[in-house]
Amino acid sequence: MSELAARRRAIWDSLPATWRGPAARLVASWLALIVLFMPDWADMADQWWNASTYNHILFVPLISAWLVSLRWPQLRQLEPHAWWPGLVLVGGAALVWLLGAFSGFNLFRHFGAVALLPASAVALLGPRVTLGLLFPLAYLMFLVPFGDELVPALQMITAEISIGLVHASGVPAIIDGVFIETPVGVFEVAEACSGVKFLVAMVAFATFVANLFFRSWWRRAGFMAFAVVVPIVANGIRAWGTIYIAQSQGVEFAAGFDHIVYGWVFFALVLVLVLALSWKFFDREADDPMIDAEAIAARGLGPLSRGQARPLLLLLATGAMVLAVQLWAGAANAMEASVPERIDLPAVEGWEQIDYAPALAWEPKAAGAQHRLLGRYRDGQGRTLDVFVALFATQREGAEPGAFGQGALDPASDWAFNGEGAPIADAKSEMLLGAGRQGRAAATFYRVGDRLTGSRAALKLAAMRDRLLLDPRPVTMLVLSPETRDPDEAAAIIADFREATGPLGTWLDRLTAGG
Repeated sequence: MSELAARRRAIWDSLPATWRGPAARLVASWLALIVLFMPDWADMADQWWNASTYNHILFVPLISAWLVSLRWPQLRQLEPHAWWPGLVLVGGAALVWLLGAFSGFNLFRHFGAVALLPASAVALLGPRVTLGLLFPLAYLMFLVPFGDELVPALQMITAEISIGLVHASGVPAIIDGVFIETPVGVFEVAEACSGVKFLVAMVAFATFVANLFFRSWWRRAGFMAFAVVVPIVANGIRAWGTIYIAQSQGVEFAAGFDHIVYGWVFFALVLVLVLALSWKFFDREADDPMIDAEAIAARGLGPLSRGQARPLLLLLATGAMVLAVQLWAGAANAMEASVPERIDLPAVEGWEQIDYAPALAWEPKAAGAQHRLLGRYRDGQGRTLDVFVALFATQREGAEPGAFGQGALDPASDWAFNGEGAPIADAKSEMLLGAGRQGRAAATFYRVGDRLTGSRAALKLAAMRDRLLLDPRPVTMLVLSPETRDPDEAAAIIADFREATGPLGTWLDRLTAGG
């Protein structure tokens, strides 16, 4: 017998007899669920390994396993059993995955795929064992890559902290969105400098620390709030430091210094700071058990104490739900709405089409669209407006008009987000800055069915509706974009163009009908 086989045998023999069957069924079900949802797990694994924002997730399985080992001396005193009410959680996780598959919202898909693991554990181990394993099972949800959605907000917060400190340190500066101009140059708080990767890693770490070293829920909440605020403030200080050093040492020296400091060294310093300022508030003794098995066993669970089920029937029910949502998603995603073979930008009264000649190359991203149009209109006052239209036959993986990175700002271009634009009805309004000098406003509209909206969330909900009803509808993305750094001027140009087109939704319907 090999050493590995002998070690496995020793682990198996160490399990109480009441745990052997449930443990084997749990391992088998988890392996089956990972295989059945392999595309989602592969996508997440790619992000864990290749995206620095999510490198910390590689430690989550190890941390969860260690947390279980800390509870094992107490857990072995509890008796696991199959529990049919746990199927409600399994069904809920499968439904979340299905809604994610319908909407093209990967966060939902990933959340559902991961949530199936703790949900199936609840069903296979029962309520009392679940209480003992509640935190390790919940901690598995940190396997879901999340945080990119916070980038624009964190960019703005970092820029505001930085400009405040720049002014306080006596350096003259002007802020324009995420760009800060000083006597030695213009500095951009780029997406990579937003601090999101340190924030999401800190949240995962702080959650672990809060459970391990605190007993009081008030102290846990205070520690979590502190752990969120500190990296955000520290990132603003780091950005200010780079700008301040550049004033005397030059931009290249400051950039080199920032490159050395800004990384996991920076995260380690922030982590040490958080722990150093918090350790005296820890209220869990080193020898305190993580759970109280006797109290859990004696605890009255009311109706939850009932519901034992045959393990085989429970596994079959789980498999049936999983296969049902996958078949439903496959059927829905195979459908496409009919779209015309050709579309053209129409004439607009009071505006003439002219050659598209931007001061700096700009083209929105619309991956997966069946048609794309980009043109320029000019009115009688000489004002120009760039119009981009993309027509999608469906919303699915690789063809998601509302996905991160789609729309007015192509992440691979020379353009950067520079703050919110003036409010525009039914649109997402943004200000962009290209190459640090060229301004542009962008109002993004989506047309699905008879609804015109600028909300990506509304677009996702529409996709869910279409797939739930197996009723595909085309989606039109429209971006109206004048070259200006003045939000009010941009809003006025867009308003006049909309007045000339008539109801914008109707205008888009005619445009995308091929007429």
